[in-house]
Amino acid sequence: MNIHEYQAKELLKRYGVPVPLGKVVSTPQEARGAAVELGGRCVVKAQIHAGGRGKAGGVKLARDPADAEKKAAEILGKNLVTHQTGPEGRQVRKVLIEQGLNIDRELYLGMVLDRAQSRIAVICSAEGGVEIEEVAAKNPEKILKELIDPAVGLLPFQCRKLAFALGMPAESVGKLTAMMQALYRAFDECDCSLAEINPLVLTKEGQVIALDAKMNFDSNAFFRQKEILALRDLHEEDPREIEASKYDLSYISLDGNIACMVNGAGLAMATMDIIKLCGGEPANFLDVGGGANQEKVAQAFKILLADARVRGVLINIFGGIMRCDVLAQGVVDAARELKVNVPLVVRMQGTNVDIGKKILADSGLPIISAETMAEAAEKIVGAIKSKM
Repeated sequence: MNIHEYQAKELLKRYGVPVPLGKVVSTPQEARGAAVELGGRCVVKAQIHAGGRGKAGGVKLARDPADAEKKAAEILGKNLVTHQTGPEGRQVRKVLIEQGLNIDRELYLGMVLDRAQSRIAVICSAEGGVEIEEVAAKNPEKILKELIDPAVGLLPFQCRKLAFALGMPAESVGKLTAMMQALYRAFDECDCSLAEINPLVLTKEGQVIALDAKMNFDSNAFFRQKEILALRDLHEEDPREIEASKYDLSYISLDGNIACMVNGAGLAMATMDIIKLCGGEPANFLDVGGGANQEKVAQAFKILLADARVRGVLINIFGGIMRCDVLAQGVVDAARELKVNVPLVVRMQGTNVDIGKKILADSGLPIISAETMAEAAEKIVGAIKSKM
């Protein structure tokens, strides 16, 4: 789960990370008032769940309160398109009015789980203010990394090592060390999957401040992170993904036209791969889970067909805990209710597979059966191409 920049900064501030003074507003008039409180000169920043806002016109400098009102009016309500939003963009509903700073240097500081090492990694770079992926691709030698031992946490000597490697002035090393340790506490206690400050700025007055902040959270920990979960902004999420979460379905929307319903994340990934191998494009990742019941299957089917881009559906189920007859009945019920008019291919193996196949055959619906994954993928891609 992602949160907005202003929410991330409020959270980090509790842990001792210095952030600029600012106020989030939703109207141009409120923006003017916030600018007055901040002394006039300020920055107007669009609040959406995507990076690249500055390049897309979502971050503007304001000279005075009147200018802040004007800039906020230009941004609010706008559909901001960045490299992370896709061509459809995201509507800006709030802006952050933030004090202007006398910036001397911009750095990058982030923390993420290094799965290969099973440790949280601190990542730093002197190339702040740009995408870290771009730095990694063009100048990998400029990325510094330290792994954190979970038994002792992030140690001061590791922070000092990174600070000196970044070329920080001696008088600012202690401040950066304190920020790094505060960021680690926030990452650990809030069950983050990513915590990123880009840019982290060193001001001409010698302050070390988080000018921007991004935090992602592990959804598996939400049972103990109710306060974090309350920060969720449904306006920033795909409506189909929101609907799927109500039924405990793992759904991610993609750009293709072949909808997939699978049980098991590994099988779902393999299904998407074989669709692409056969010349098709998956429209989604959807894992109904091992213990799905008839209602859950029916709801999953409805979510798939709610995507206007879908031109065909591939259902690939291995019935272990989940029985094939339960799946078949759920598919038949949903197909009848929704009056499905796109090709539907079903491949089932496992528990009660013969009963499941009989339910599909007796339904009278134009369901295409397949014995193997390869056959299923070939049939759905072929069925779609024949209708184009």
